[in-house]
Amino acid sequence: MIRSQTILLPKALRAGDTVAVAALSGPLDSEFEAAFRDGVAEIERLGYAVHVSPLVDVARSWWWSAARPSEIAEELNRLLRDPGIRAIFALTGGRTVLGYLDRIDYDAVRADPKPIVGFSDIDVLLLALHGRTGLACFHADLVAEGLGDWHTDDRRRKELTDVYTGLLTGAPPAGPLPQGGPWESWRGGRARGALLGGLLNRVIRIQATPFALPPERFDGAILFWEELMTNFAGVWTDLQALRLAGVFDRIAGMVVGVPTEVQPTEGGPNALREIVLDALGDRDIPVVGNADIGHQPPNVPLPLGVGAELDGDAATLSLLGPATVRA
Repeated sequence: MIRSQTILLPKALRAGDTVAVAALSGPLDSEFEAAFRDGVAEIERLGYAVHVSPLVDVARSWWWSAARPSEIAEELNRLLRDPGIRAIFALTGGRTVLGYLDRIDYDAVRADPKPIVGFSDIDVLLLALHGRTGLACFHADLVAEGLGDWHTDDRRRKELTDVYTGLLTGAPPAGPLPQGGPWESWRGGRARGALLGGLLNRVIRIQATPFALPPERFDGAILFWEELMTNFAGVWTDLQALRLAGVFDRIAGMVVGVPTEVQPTEGGPNALREIVLDALGDRDIPVVGNADIGHQPPNVPLPLGVGAELDGDAATLSLLGPATVRA
């Protein structure tokens, strides 16, 4: 059952629209310049003109960030307020977004909702925007880490082009999301609910701020998450935090992405599955693992707040409605 929640669908893109590539967290590292150019070319191949933010510059940075948080917020707000910019794609992830959540012009989002696309640290931004405005943001490929890799596999490129284009242009979804490799059934059953989630440690951290998602946002939701650069004990601990917060008593299903640089603490090849099911206990909800979300892109796009059906037996996920609205 999909619980009623306030959702703000962004306006659909049309061929020739201008979209921005923005440094919303980390800088453009020289080692990713070629991937960045490939990512921009991929957006252009989808049929859109690209405006590159001034902060996307290999010659500039501030500590581990593209710029000071106040500068990034200023640039983001400019893009949110600019009627000529119809979507915003994040350059890369990083460690900065928590530094400027309180500087975002949320009224500009409500006045002119646009697709915001990215993952990793960008999930903090997506969750804050969704929590404060209901915007259906896209947990999806970054420009330099994801989109820049599409050209390496023609079959996968066609599948991703079709699903990204359909979602960005307001087309009704058709069938299960395309899988780059076999997804795994960790617990059977079916559930319908609104998509919600992101990088696990960022979901945990934003919940400790005034920008935390209200508990009712998790009611009947399909919770998706992925993780990197930790160990299984760390994942288990974060899952226990969600359990203690009552999140698992509210959700209808779970999708787990492929872990990246997550070191086994104990257990064998099925250890991640085992700690997930241990954290869920006897809650009878479907769980699918090894999904194409996270730091081993390409990612399938998952729009926050949009209804989806999770089939735990077939290990599939299908969107139930459009992620953007046509004018």
